[in-house]
Amino acid sequence: MSELADKLAKLKETATSQLNECGVSSIDNDLLDDLVGRMKLIVNNKDAMLVSGKDPVELETVRKNFVVKKLGVEDADKGAAAVAKIAEKMSGIRMKNRVAFYYMVQKELG
Repeated sequence: MSELADKLAKLKETATSQLNECGVSSIDNDLLDDLVGRMKLIVNNKDAMLVSGKDPVELETVRKNFVVKKLGVEDADKGAAAVAKIAEKMSGIRMKNRVAFYYMVQKELG
C-alpha cells in the first residue's frame, strides 16, 4: 500500500470511529469513500483535515465551500443550521475529523 493510501485508510478509520462516537450506527460506505477520496490533495496538512467547531469563521468556510459549492444548498440559514448542529453534536470530540464532519452535514441536509 502506498503512503497516500495508508493515510487515506487512517483518515477513513478515524472518521468511522468519530461517526460511531456520535451515534451513527449505519454508515454509508460509498459516501464515506467519496468524502475520503476528496481529501487526497490535503491529506498531508493536519490542520486542513480537522474542523474547528467553535470557530465561526471555520464553520462559515465549511458552509460556503462544502454546503454551497459541493452540495448545492444555497439557503444560507439552512446550511448554517446544519453546520451548527453537527458542530454541537461533535462538541465532545476535540480533534474533529473533516470527513466525519462533512459526512454528518451531508446526511443532515439529506
